[in-house]
Amino acid sequence: MNPPVLPGGGSSEENRGAPSSRRRTARACDSCYKRKIKCDAAVPQCNWCSHHDIPCTFEREIRRKRKENSEPAQQKSARLAERISRIEKLLSESLLKEPDASVSPGSGSSDRDFSRHPSPPSQPQMSSSSVTFHFAGRELSVTNLVTRIPFLLPEGRQWIQSRTGRQISEDQLNSYARPPWERQRAVSSNRYLTSLLPQSMFELPDRHAVEVHLNIFRTTLMLRVFPIVDPILFSDTIKAAYSHSSLSATRADVRACIISFLAFSSMLQVPEYKDRPLGLPPIDSEGLALKAQCLIPQVLREDASLEGLQALIIMALFELVTGNLCTANYYVSVAARIVYMLGGHTYPGPLNSFPASPAEQLEQRNKKHLRNLFWLCYTIEKDVALRTGQPQVLSDENCDLTLPDGYVEQLYSSLGIHHHSRDLPDHPLFPVDLRLSIIKSRAYSALYSFRGLQKTDAELLKDIRELDDELERWRISVPPEWRPTLSFSQETPDPNVSMHSVMLRLNYHLCMTIIHQASSRCKSWVQGQGGMIEGVSSSLALSVEASRSTLLYLQSAEHVLVDGVFWTLIFYPMSALIAIFCNILQNPSDPQATKDLGLLRTATSIMERVFLRQLMSIDDVVHVKMVADFVTELYEFATCAVEKAWKERAGQGS
Repeated sequence: MNPPVLPGGGSSEENRGAPSSRRRTARACDSCYKRKIKCDAAVPQCNWCSHHDIPCTFEREIRRKRKENSEPAQQKSARLAERISRIEKLLSESLLKEPDASVSPGSGSSDRDFSRHPSPPSQPQMSSSSVTFHFAGRELSVTNLVTRIPFLLPEGRQWIQSRTGRQISEDQLNSYARPPWERQRAVSSNRYLTSLLPQSMFELPDRHAVEVHLNIFRTTLMLRVFPIVDPILFSDTIKAAYSHSSLSATRADVRACIISFLAFSSMLQVPEYKDRPLGLPPIDSEGLALKAQCLIPQVLREDASLEGLQALIIMALFELVTGNLCTANYYVSVAARIVYMLGGHTYPGPLNSFPASPAEQLEQRNKKHLRNLFWLCYTIEKDVALRTGQPQVLSDENCDLTLPDGYVEQLYSSLGIHHHSRDLPDHPLFPVDLRLSIIKSRAYSALYSFRGLQKTDAELLKDIRELDDELERWRISVPPEWRPTLSFSQETPDPNVSMHSVMLRLNYHLCMTIIHQASSRCKSWVQGQGGMIEGVSSSLALSVEASRSTLLYLQSAEHVLVDGVFWTLIFYPMSALIAIFCNILQNPSDPQATKDLGLLRTATSIMERVFLRQLMSIDDVVHVKMVADFVTELYEFATCAVEKAWKERAGQGS
C-alpha cells in the first residue's frame, strides 16, 4: 500500500530503501513540488520544466517538521492524552513484533480474517455487500450495503442478552428498515410522481421565482456554506434557459440545474424565504426535486457540462439534508465521475487577480467555480461513504488536494458569522473544514476499505496512531478561540459557539470516533494478550469519550442550531449513542457507566428540543418518534446491564 501523501508535500517514505548507487533528489523544484512529482534537479532546468518550457526555481520556503514532544496540557484531557502515548509505546515495544499469521506454516486464508473469532455455527457468512460493526473485538451486527437493513449477528444478540439478562425479541433493535440516521423513504414520492402531468414534467418553473430565490440565496451565508452556483454564471444560465431562441433552452442539463436549484434553495430555513418576498407563491421543493430527478437520465446522455455537474451535486445535497442517503450516494457518485471528466479534480493554479479581457474573466470564473464544486462533491462523498460503508469514488490518489488560496486564514476569520448576518465573506466556507474531509478520506481508506479490513493488529494500530497524529496537528492549527478540546465538559462552554463552529466540533469528534473505533477489530481482544489489550482499550476509550463529547456539546449548543437541521445532524448523536451503549455493556460496573446512563436518558429530550422546534412533515415527525423509541430501547437494555452487574458484584461480596 502506497504511503499517504499530505496536501503540502511528498511521501514520508520516499527515500526509504533506496540503493546507495541511486541517490534521490533531496529537494524538488517549486513546480515539481507543487505537482507532487519526482524532480531530477537537473541544471539549469529539470526535465519537467524543460519539457513544459517554464522557469525552474527553488524559491519556496522549507519548513522542517519538528516532532511534538507531548500534547498540550489540559485539565480535562490529560488522562486521554496519556492513553494516546500508551498506544504508541505499546506499538513500538510489542505490537510491531507480532508475527504475520498469513505466512506462518499451515495457516489458511481464514487466519488473515482477524476480526472473526469463535461464534455459533448459525452465524451467517458475511458477503462483499455487507459491513460489520465491531466493538471490543466482537462482531455485533451487520448492515447490508444493498438494502441498508441492519440486523444483529447471533453473537451480538447473545452478548447483549448475557450482559443485560434480558431476552431480545425479533421486533427489538432489529425492527428498523434502515439505520436510525437514515430516512424511511416515504410513499409521498410515488404520490408526487403520479400527480405530475406528462406535459408539465419537464417545464421550467416561473422565471421570476428562480430569480428571486437566486437574489436571496446570494445574500445569505448559505451560498458560502453550499457554493452550488456562481451568481454571475447562474444568471447567464437562467437567461439562456428562458430564451426561446437559444439551443440551451432544450438542454436537459440546463433545465435540471435550474429546477434542482429552486428545489434546494426553497427548502432552506432562511427567514428571507419564509416571508415570500414580492408575492412569491409557495414552492413545492419535493415536487421540483422529482422533476429534476426525471431529467437526470437525459443529462447523462449529453456531454459533460458545468450545468449537469451542478444539478447532480445539488440533488446529492438535497437528498443528504433530507435523510435519503442511498439516493445521495447515487448522485454524488455520478457527480464524481463528471468532476473527473471536466478536470475539477486538478488544481487550476493561482488565478490572475486582474484578468486581461472579459473572455479571460469568464474562463477564470468557470475554473474557480468548478474547483468549488469539486470540493463540495469531495466533502459530500466522504460523509456518505462513512455513513453507508460504500467505497469512495474521489480517491485521494487521483485528486490534487491543494486547498483554495488563503482558505485556512479566511475560514477562521469567518467562523463567528451568524446565519442571519449581512457581513458575509467573499469566499466559500463549505459545510466542513476541507482538511477534516481529507482526514475522513484517509481514515476510510486506511481503516475501513476492503484492504484496510484485512490488516493485522500492528498495521491497524500503526494507521490509527498516524491518523490520530494528523488529527491532532489539525486541532493545534485551529486558533485557540475555535480550537476543540479532546474532551468537552459543560462546565467549560464554548464562548464562540455558532452553527459553523458546531459543525466544526461535531466533525472533529466524529473523526476521533471513526479513527479509534477501528481498534475494536483487533484480534488481541479475543486472545487476551495483556499489554496489547491495554493499548487497544485505550484507543477504544478515546472513541467513547469523543462520543460523550458529541452529546454534551450538542446539548450545550442547541440554542444556536438553525431550523431544519434534523437530517443534517442526526448521524452525529445516533452514532455516538450506539458507541456509548456498547461501552456500558462492556463495562457495566464501571462508575462511568452510571453517568453514561444519564446521557442515554437525556438524549431523547435533547433531540426533541433540537429537532422538533419547527413544524416538520408528518414523515419526519414519525421518524423522530422512531428514533426516540430506539434510544429508549438502548437505555432500557443498558440499565438492565448495569443492574445485573451490580447484583452479581453484591452477590460475590456476600
